[in-house]
This record gives sequence, C-alpha cells and structure tokens, in this order.
Amino acid sequence: MASSLTKDSAGTPGSEKTFFGHPRGLATLFMTEMWERYSFYGMKALLPLYLIAPGGMNMSATTATAIYSVYMSMVYLLAMPGGWIADRFWGPRKTVAIGAIVVILGHITLALPSSVTFFAGLGLVALGSGLLKANISAMVGHLYNGPEDPRRDGGFTLFYIGINVGAFLAPLTIGTVGENVNWHFGFALAAIGMALGLGQFMLGSRHLSAESSVVSQPATPQQRASALRNGLIWLIVAVALYTFLGVTGNFADWALMPLTIAGLVIPVTVLVRMKRDKELTNLEQSKLSGYVWFFIVAAVFWMIYDQNGSTLSIFGEHSTTNSLLGFDFPTSWYQSLNPIFIMALAPVVASAWLWLNKRGKEPSTAVKFASSLTLIGISFLVFLIPLIDTASNGGKVSPMWLVAIYFIQTVGELCLSPVGLSVTTKMAPAKYTAQMMGVWFLAVTAGDSVTGLLTSPQLGIDLNNSGAVAVEAVIAVIAGFGIWLNRKKVKELMGSVN
Repeated sequence: MASSLTKDSAGTPGSEKTFFGHPRGLATLFMTEMWERYSFYGMKALLPLYLIAPGGMNMSATTATAIYSVYMSMVYLLAMPGGWIADRFWGPRKTVAIGAIVVILGHITLALPSSVTFFAGLGLVALGSGLLKANISAMVGHLYNGPEDPRRDGGFTLFYIGINVGAFLAPLTIGTVGENVNWHFGFALAAIGMALGLGQFMLGSRHLSAESSVVSQPATPQQRASALRNGLIWLIVAVALYTFLGVTGNFADWALMPLTIAGLVIPVTVLVRMKRDKELTNLEQSKLSGYVWFFIVAAVFWMIYDQNGSTLSIFGEHSTTNSLLGFDFPTSWYQSLNPIFIMALAPVVASAWLWLNKRGKEPSTAVKFASSLTLIGISFLVFLIPLIDTASNGGKVSPMWLVAIYFIQTVGELCLSPVGLSVTTKMAPAKYTAQMMGVWFLAVTAGDSVTGLLTSPQLGIDLNNSGAVAVEAVIAVIAGFGIWLNRKKVKELMGSVN
C-alpha cells in the first residue's frame, strides 16, 4: 500500500501524503478494518466446522448452527452500545483501540484448548467487534469536510474494499491452518491478524482527524454513575442466572436462550420506542413506518443469508467433494467466495443502477428489497437440488453447487445491503440520525436470533435438511412478492425518498 501514498503539489492546501487521492488517515483505517475483518471472518469460517468436528467440540449440526447464529447476532447487537460508549465516554479512536485489544484477547482465549475458554473467547470477540464496528466507520466520515466533500463516497468505497480483502484472505489462511494443522493455531492466527491491525492503527493514528478523539456527548457524573450501576446490576443478573443454570444442570440446554430472546426483544423495543416518540413530525412517523417494512425484509434476508457460514458450510464439509480440477481444498475456503463476488459485482451493480437511473427506470428501494428476498429464496431453491441428491444417493456433489448458491446470494446482498445503508440515512428522523445506523445492524441481530431460536435445544429444528430449506426458500420468495405487491404503499410512506 505504500506505493499508493503520494504527495499533492507543494504549497497547496492538503499537501500532505494521500491515499489514492484521499486523506492519509484513510490508509490507517483501511488497514485496521482489513485486519479486523481478517480476524473476524477467519474465525467465522472455522467456527461451525470446529463445533461439529470430532477433534473439536463434536456437536450436532443443529447445536452448531444455534451457537453460530447467536454469536453472529451478538456481534451486531453490540455495535449499538459500542457507538454509545464512544459518544458518551471514550470517543471513537479510543473505543476502536480498546475494541481491538478485546478482540485479540478473545482470539487468544479461543486458542486455549478448553470448552470454557472457547465460549469466553466467543464473548470477548463479539464484545470487541461491537466496540470497533460502528466507530471505525464513523472515523472514516471524520476525514472529510462534511457530506458535501466530493471524495466522501469514494473514500467509503475504498474502505469497503478493505473489508472484503480481509474477508477474502482470512479463510484461505486461517481456515487452512485451522482445518489442516490445528484448530487452535487457526484461532491464534486470527489474534495475530488483529494485533497487526492494532499496531498499524496506533502508529498511523496521527493521520486521523482530531474529531475522532472527541467525546461528542460527554456523560455527566450522574450519567456515569447510572451507567456503572446499571452495568453492575446486569452483570450480577447474568452471573446469577448462569450460575443457577449450571448448578441445576440446565446450562447446556438453556445457556443460549437469554441471548436469543435479547436479540429479538431489543430490536423490537428500539423500533417501538421510536414509533411512540411524540416529538417526531407526521412525515418522520410516516418514514419510520415505511422503514419498518425494510427492517423486516432485512431480518428475513439475513436469517437465511447468514446460514452461508453454518448450514451451507456444514453441507460443504459433509456432502461436497471439496475438489476442483484435481485440486483439493478445505471447506472453509467457501467463505472466500462472497467477498470476491462482492468485489467483482459491486461496480457492475452500481453501474447498472446508474444506467437505469439516467433512463428513468431505476427500481425503487422497495423493488430492490423485494428482489433481494426473491434472490435469497431462489438460492435456497437451488440448494435443494444437491441437498435432495445427497440425501437420496448418499454420495457427494460438485463444489460448483455452492459456488452457484453463493453467487446468487451475493447478487441479493448487493440489492439490499448498500441500498439499506443509504435508505437508513435518508429516512432517519432528525432526532435519531446517529442511532439509525445501529438500528440497521439490529436487523441482522433479529434475523440471526430467529435462526438461533429455531435451532435452540427447546425447538431443535434441523435447518440442514431439505424440508427446512424448502420452507425458508418459499417464505423468502413469497415475502419478496408481497413487498413487490405493496411497493406503492411503501413508496407513499417514504415521502420524497425513492
């Protein structure tokens, strides 16, 4: 990356080194996020495989899916309090540094060969990711002179590339080491990746905006005392609850349920609280009602999509040849498909929207969301073909089936994820502008929590069989069609937002 750092002509404002024409601090944040995503996606690729492996936790596919889903829901749930902590106590820069340290400690704890340390490590990684996730994106925005800066969108595009570079490389390295050498060495490699990210963040922090160190809404002494008191109360409640479950012998069956319930209740509570706010104007209330449609669509989408790391990964481990053109590869490598498809297809999809817009034919946000649901449903309809084939014949299928499924899902993601980020900023009530991005992440929490609930020991639904996959596929396609039928109603609620 050093070769991309150039100097503007001397004597002009901003003659400091730049990163592809952007502020030098973007290189620091690019590399930090790349290494954080490297550690996160590497662990994500290993997690379900480690849980079902005889040399790992040796769990059933249903239990592994439940743990994986609850973990993913907690990562996105904790992004909201992570932003709040930065706003009230530490500022984004300090919060990101502390979050990175917590992630490193989490991966080191995962690397210890013990079931107790394994779950403690998962909790630490989720907590650290929550502290880091929203704040590092905010710091990218601080590098530019407000929303009008013409370089702003390009800066976020480069930043997004960093995310996907890390996500692409992680399964190829961490996944290979974990599967072929030692599971715990793989988790340790994830810790090294995050440590590299933290190191260059500390060295390059002088290039960041001074705004990134500002505590935007400092907590009063009373608020600090209240936060500490509430935190201690919830900690005591959690310790008492899990101690009770352990003493009564119900820990294994009920440990995930409180987290699953939280992942469902908190997103609903946040939206209901906003809807009941009497200070919002009629137009803001209308936009918020329209946004609820998008939130529900996104939750259903992520419920199915995030199974690419559990249901699809477990299928890849048990039912595909994992061999192409005579080359054998680890199951975790499938997780590199999505980021490479993202990098290849994102410019194509963005250009397609622009081309249609110039001709007055760009689909509305509601139609794009309907398309995303339909595509995720189609991906699972395609999944049914190899799933039924292996169930009836007992053999293994070509890995190209999973390549095709991931490709369809990525197109669906590009119809929803960037569009959702954009519409969230456009439809946010003025009072909740900063919080709405956290609300968008809560859609992931809600979707993954539904998966966690379905696969919990209490329900025990096996999402790895053809019946469950067929039901999910049909629900997604029908829901997508339903949104398309109601597109005019949703458009009316959105007001002037397209």
